[in-house]
This record gives sequence, C-alpha cells and structure tokens, in this order.
Amino acid sequence: MNLAGFTVRRPVLTLMVTLISVTIGLMALSRLPIDLLPDITYPTITVTTEYPNAGPEEVEQLITRPVEEAVGAVEGVEEISSTSTEGSSNVRIAFGWGTNLEEASNDIRDRLERIIGALPDDADRPRVRKFDAADTPILLIGVAAPLDPIELRQLVDDRIRPRLERQSGVAAVDVWGGLEREIRVDVQPQRMQALGLDLQDVRDAIRDANVIVPGGDIMDGLFEVRVRTPGEFRTLDDIATTVIDVRNGAPVTIGQVADVQDTHQRVTRIIRINDDPGLRLAVRKQSDANTVEVARNVNAEIERLARDYPQLQIVPAVDNAAFIQRSIDNVSRSILYGGSLAVLVLLFFLRNIPSTLVAATAIPVSVIATFALIYFGGFTLNLMTLGGLALGVGLMVDNAIVVIENITRRRRDLGEDQNVAAVAGTGDVAAAIIASTLTTLAIFLPMFFAQELAGVLFRQLAYVVAFALFCSLLVALTLVPMLMARPTVERAAAPGFFTPLANGCGRLIRGLERGYLRALEWVLGNRAAVLLGAVILFVAAIAVVPRLGTEFMPATDDGEVRVTFEMEPGTRLDVIDEQVQRAEAIIGAAVPELQNSVVSVGSSTFRASSPARADITMSLVPRAERDRSSEDIANDLRRRLTDTAGATVRVRASQGMVFRRLGGGGEEQLEIDIQGFELETLDAVAREVADRLEDVPGITDIALAREDGTPQELVRVNRERAADLGLSVGRVARTVETALGGSTTGQFRDGGSEHPIRVQLQDARRMSTDDLLALTIPGLDGDNIALRNVVTLESAEGPIQIFRKEQQRLNTVSANVSERDLGSVVADARAALADMPLPRGVDITFAGDYEEQEAAFSELGLSMLLAIALVYMVLASLYESFRDPLIVMGAVPMAAIGVVGLLLATGTTLNTQSLIGCIMLVGIAVNNAILLVDQSARLRAHDGFAVGAAVREAARRRLRPILMTSLTTILALLPLALGVGEGGEAQAPMARAVIGGLLSSTVIALFVIPVLYTLFHREHRQ
Repeated sequence: MNLAGFTVRRPVLTLMVTLISVTIGLMALSRLPIDLLPDITYPTITVTTEYPNAGPEEVEQLITRPVEEAVGAVEGVEEISSTSTEGSSNVRIAFGWGTNLEEASNDIRDRLERIIGALPDDADRPRVRKFDAADTPILLIGVAAPLDPIELRQLVDDRIRPRLERQSGVAAVDVWGGLEREIRVDVQPQRMQALGLDLQDVRDAIRDANVIVPGGDIMDGLFEVRVRTPGEFRTLDDIATTVIDVRNGAPVTIGQVADVQDTHQRVTRIIRINDDPGLRLAVRKQSDANTVEVARNVNAEIERLARDYPQLQIVPAVDNAAFIQRSIDNVSRSILYGGSLAVLVLLFFLRNIPSTLVAATAIPVSVIATFALIYFGGFTLNLMTLGGLALGVGLMVDNAIVVIENITRRRRDLGEDQNVAAVAGTGDVAAAIIASTLTTLAIFLPMFFAQELAGVLFRQLAYVVAFALFCSLLVALTLVPMLMARPTVERAAAPGFFTPLANGCGRLIRGLERGYLRALEWVLGNRAAVLLGAVILFVAAIAVVPRLGTEFMPATDDGEVRVTFEMEPGTRLDVIDEQVQRAEAIIGAAVPELQNSVVSVGSSTFRASSPARADITMSLVPRAERDRSSEDIANDLRRRLTDTAGATVRVRASQGMVFRRLGGGGEEQLEIDIQGFELETLDAVAREVADRLEDVPGITDIALAREDGTPQELVRVNRERAADLGLSVGRVARTVETALGGSTTGQFRDGGSEHPIRVQLQDARRMSTDDLLALTIPGLDGDNIALRNVVTLESAEGPIQIFRKEQQRLNTVSANVSERDLGSVVADARAALADMPLPRGVDITFAGDYEEQEAAFSELGLSMLLAIALVYMVLASLYESFRDPLIVMGAVPMAAIGVVGLLLATGTTLNTQSLIGCIMLVGIAVNNAILLVDQSARLRAHDGFAVGAAVREAARRRLRPILMTSLTTILALLPLALGVGEGGEAQAPMARAVIGGLLSSTVIALFVIPVLYTLFHREHRQ
C-alpha cells in the first residue's frame, strides 16, 4: 500500500497529524523573535591596549607592533589590521568563518602573556574581546530641555540613563554632549612663582587633603568603636583653605595661588537634536538580545520618562528597530500577496473552487509547519527566513498541482472512482514530484557547508526553503489525495457567477493547448533551427552579462542620510560649528522629508579621527511617505553643500542596515589600500590616487583615512641639563601637562555624585609659548628653574592615527559610489591607476566591499557548480540512466537567457542575492523538464507509444501542470521582485533572477526539451 492509499483509508489520522503540525507551528510563531538578519558571529577578535599620554608613533612602536607579532602566530589567522592613536592601540585579528572564537581568544591571551613584560610600564594590560555586532547602537535618542546644560547632563546621568539601562536586553547607554560638572582649580602663575611653588605642589596638596582613611578599632567598655578619618572635601572653601606649604610660619593655601570654581569640563563636542542644543544617548543591546524587543522596551520607557519629566524633549532620533519591523512587515505582506496570486492561478486553470482550495492548503500548512523549524532551530524571523518562505510560496503548490491535475484527468478521462483516482493518480506522478523536489533540495546542500559570509548568511534561507518544500511534498502525497477522495470535493456547488467565468477560462485554456500543440509540431519539424536559435540566445545572454554590473549587496533605503564635515586639523570647535549651522539651514529647506536630525560637532564618536569634524545624521519619514529615495536626497544635498568654504563635505545615503550589519567595515563602498612603511610616501601616493579617482564617473566623496597631521609643538627635554638641576623628565612633562591640559587630582563628592577636581593654569588655552617657557619648577636647592632652561620647542605635524594591515603601514582612499555599480567603478578605477608609478615597497589593493564581493562570488560560483553536479546525480539515480538526466539538465543553462534579460530590463546588478536566485534556479528550472521526460518515458514503457507520439502526448498532458507550476511561482514572487516598501530592495534581486530564469526555462521545457528528447532517443523515433 502506498502512502496515498494509506491516507485515503485513514482520513481522520491524516487530519489529526496535520492539525498537530499546524498547532506546533502556530505556537512557535507566537514566540519567534524578530530581527533584520540572522545572528552572525563575526570571526574577529580585537586587542585594545591603553598607553596614556603616548603619541601615535610611540603607541605603534611600543604596543601595536609587539602585539601584532605575538598574535600573528595564532592558528587560523587570516588578516591582522591595527589602528594606533594617541594613547591607544587597537589590533583587529580576523579568522576564517567557522573558527571557534573561544579557543582563538584563549590562544591570543596565551600569546600576549609572553610579551606583557616587554610592554611599557605605563601601558595598561591588553584587553581581548570578540567582535560583537551589538556594539553598534540600535537607538540614538536625543534629549533637549530649557534647563541649565550642567543640570541637564546631571539629570540624564543620574535619572534617565539608569532607567534606560534597567530595561531588558540593554547592555549600556552612552551619553554625549551637554556640560559635565567639574571643580576647576585655576592656578595663577605669577602668585605661584612668587611663593616658589609649582603645579606639582598644588596637585599633591589637593590629593593629600582629599582622603578617607580607616583608623581601626578601639575598645571602649563593652563596645568596639571604629575610628575613621573623613578628610574629603565638603565645600569649595575646603579646597581653597587647603594648605600647600608653610612659609616663615605662615600657611600658604590653595586660595592664595588659585581660583576655585564650580564649573564644567571643556566643551569638546556640541550636540543638537532637531536644531535644539541637547544630548545624544546611544542604546547598545546585549549580544544575545533581540533588537526589536529591546527597542520596544526602551521606547516604552521613553514614554514613561516623558510623563515623569515633562520639561524634557526625548526624541528617538534614529530607531533601527522601526526599520526592521517595517521590513519584516513588508516581506510578510509579500508572502500574503504572493500566495493570493498563486491561488488565483490555480483557480484559473482548475476552474473548480474545492480543488483549488485543496491545492492551496499546501501553502498555509507548509508555511506554518516551517515556523516550528525556525523556532527549534534557534532562528529568528528575519529577511532571510521570511525571504525563504516568500521564495517558496509558489513552489509549495507545485507538487499539489501535479497530483490534483493527474487525479482530475483520471476521473475525467478514465471515469475512475474518486478513491481509485486519488490513489492511482498520486502514484502515477509520485516519482516525478519526488524527483523534482529532491533536485530542488539538492541545490541547498552546498550552502549548508559554506564557510564564507555569503554562505553563513544564506544558510537559514536554505534551511527554510528546503524544509518548506519537504513539507509541501508530504502534503501533496498525503493530505491532497485524502481530500481529493472526499465526495464533498466533487459535489460542492460553485456560486452562480462562477460558472460563466469558469467556462470562459476553459475556452482560453483549450485554445492555448491547441495553439501550443501546433507550435510544437512546427518545432519538432524544425529541430535544427530551434536548437540553433536557443544556442544563439544563450550566447547573447552570456555576452550581455558584463553590462549588468556587479556589487556585494544591493543597497537598501532605510531612510537615513549622513553628512560629514571635515576641516583642517586644529580648527576651533566654534569655527566648525558655524559652518555646520549654515549647512543645517540648507538641509532644512532642501529636505522636506526630514523627520529627525542629530548633529555632532567634534571628534567622531565611532572611530578615531580629527577633532575638526562634524556629523549630521538625518532620519527620513518612511519610504511610503516620500517620493524621493534616500539616494536621491543625498545626491541633491551633495550638489547644494559642495561650496562650503574651508570644509570637505561628504554626503551619503546609508547603505542600509543589511549592508552595515554584513560589512563590519568602513562607511564608504569603495576602499583602496596603499601599504608600505614610510608615512610620508604612503600619504603622497594616497593623494595621487585620490586625484586620479576624481575623474572616474560614479565616484563621490573621496577621502583619505590618514588625514593631514595635526599641528604640534614638541617639548624636547635636555636630559643632561635637567639632571644637573635636579629635575626629571617625568616632572617636566607632568608640569606641562597640568599647565595646559590640566590634570585630575581627585573627586569632589556632592549628593552621591562624583565630579573631577582639575588643576590647571588660569587661561591656559590663551598662553603663548613664551608664557609656557617662563613657567618655573623648584630645583634641588629650592631655586626656581624656568622651563626654557631645560626644554626647547620644536614645531611639527603629528599623525592623528597610524593604520596598519598585515604588519605594514597603511593609508586608505575611500569613496562613495553613486548611480553606478561597484564592479564597473572598480574596473574604471583600475584603468585610471594602471600607469601610475609606485615607489619601491608600496602596494595598492582594492579592499572593502569589493574584497567581500570577490570572496562571495567565488564561493557562490563553486556552490552553483556543486548544485549542478548534485542535481544531475540525483536525476541519474532516480532514472537509473545517464541519458535522460542530460535531457532534463538542458533547461539549466537556458535559464540564463531569462535571468540576464530580466536583470538587464530592471537595472539589477549581479550581487549575492541575485546569485542565490541563480543557484535556486538550478533546482527549479529542471522541474518542468522532469514532468515531460517522466511522462514520455511512462508512455513509451507502459502504453507502447513511439518517441514522437510519446513526446506529443506528454506535452499535451503536462502543459497545464507546467504552466500552473511556473505561473504560481512567478506570480508568488512578483510582490518580492517589485522591491517596494522598506527593505524590499534587499530581496528583489533574488526574486527577479528566479522569475526571469523560470520564464525562459518554462519556454525551454515546452519546446526545446521535446526536441532534445527526440534527438537523444532517435533510434526509437518513428
């Protein structure tokens, strides 16, 4: 007894199993978290080492290079890159995908233990951590209020931030902007020198007077009394009356040589929220938390905070979760619309409402059952898993269509009983639908073992599509024949208006069949011309491929535009802010789609850079509410802001959260690495590369990673003279540090909060070099020694940061790509740099997205070849023949005609998404050919048909199933292919590739496969 016979005889059991599967799937769906992409564990580890007060060159030589050499011997390391900035070293170690990062972290720690003793004594211990995508903020919140800036910052630090950090899933909330309270001790140099004191004396006096020391316990009768010495400052007067020294019996206090002020720290960054001064809060989630759930919790708390603090304006300026939710909703709608279109196709061809509903059951049952796989597999509802369901919706009904059509044919043509027709009709096509399903499943096998980013990313999609198709096969072999055997299916009455429509559809289908059979006769009579035409079309399609262009991932419009200003290093903060305010006025007039804006003037928050920088982040209204894309808005702003005097302005539409979550790299799409050793040589080559790229069409916003050095005055200490006078280099350096930058000498506690006490010379930022050299330090004999006696000043330019890659110094030329594809731009850039002479020891390589693209294309190309081989082996094992599988495989290369045609017509590039669609086509394109070849073989083997007659009869019988399965898949993918709505651009290339390939492969199956069959079996042809 076959499976269909069992289910026909056990309908209640079949229904119960189906209902249980659906119930489990629905329960799983209710508990599934939502995210944009699958959780990807980046195989990257960073080693961060702090080396206070050291310049970038010292950090590179003393910290970065030893760390690089130590970790370079760790097994599995693929690339080492580093950044050395003032006081900090960051070494990034990239491993191959699939590396166990726990073991790699332990290996790195072991290697670092061997060199810790060789690092400078002042350097902190290296910190090792795995790269975590959760480091990127999921929410940027703006806070503004008509309060004193110091009070606002205090309120946010003490009340707002703790409440947000208590929300489930929140790892940290970082606060930027506002004014932080500080107790400033402004030392007057004339008074200090007149009394023979120096800054070190002031620092030591404050530090020694601001302590709490436990004294121990004493016995007092029956009790033990604890003795404490509370010596903390309680008021500013306590600081002012602190004694520094005693001269001639009279105490010298802080107040006599300095002014003690309750003020704020020096402003190094200006934040504006929607044109109002304020603060910016960045919410970071825990690594294992779900983005949407965390954002939902935080937004709910923001509403409560707005009620509790009505004087505050709290605005979620950038909310990644909102885009994720809209993207998931958009894909969900695509599944619903696609499934509805597929059902309409079924109704058109079957012209029977009960039979259509039976076939349509395959969609909800398979989709809902797949939710159980997503849940128990530890997946999330994301663009990959839902995209897989959207791709599979049309395929889910294919097997049911073939079964229903054959059952209906047997009842109509042979007059069989419903039960007999259901069992025998299913048995006739069982081998064919199993073969077609297995070929589709086989294409996903290479993805399960892929190690690079593209394979890891699409693995969940492969699991989902494969499991959904397996479920649809089970439905077609069990539930469908059981339902088709029910008498109610045949006796169900159709609505009155349906009969004329059904009759009209029937006439159209019969006319289509007659037309097809006439065309097939002509094709079989002109086989050479048909094959030649197919080959010409295939060659033409391959020749057109270079015109498609290539890119790593399709850019998505996530409603975000960023503007970056960079001015000459050393430019004052207020000068930068003046230019930014002019730009804000232009943006306000030119971007009516603007929803929120966050302005940060000062050093970049997320990467080491020049402090002469400003960033404007604009969030736009949802895509459905605006006519222009974020790319259009960015191009318009770029034209309007190019004339900003004294500033380099870069405008870019965000490449989409998909891009940012995958890339893990820089902000720009095009990156060219210049590697060598001499910084001056690298910078000169980088500038020439940037000049040559200016003329390449499509390249915008060119920038150098290593900018011009910041102006410096080097204080060179004469060690011998200083030693003779009883001064150490450290004392001289600390005096200069305290005089100009100030140094923290303790904390002032007030109301449970701590505020730094900073000692600094009065009006230090206005000091001249002569004033600096006039500062004195007491020598061994108590005489005041002016700095000019032991130091010399030397003007220089110092690097802001030093980049390294593979233990070589590096400068990177980066740029955005606008209105062209990345592959074409890289080709033109290579041509522009081809004749550029390079100094010895300097290499130029294209990195960034292009490097990721090359790796992804290489892996996906190998996956496609393996998929073709696997499909052929599956067919050969099922047919027990090497010849018939070759006939079926003829549909695979011909699918390229439709793929290239549709991608070209829609302006879609070859990218990882469209290549995944091409891999899927390897399994899908053969399904229709399988139906024809299988039916032809059956007619020849069981009914004695000759080759020509068998091909003609098989084509007649399988025309409707082929058209139905093809159209259901095509129309089910149509909403996804349109790329409308939030995040729609991410999945559109995949859907377009499948639709285009399926269109051409269907035509090939209906006309070219019969020709190939007659050629391969010509010895039996009549």
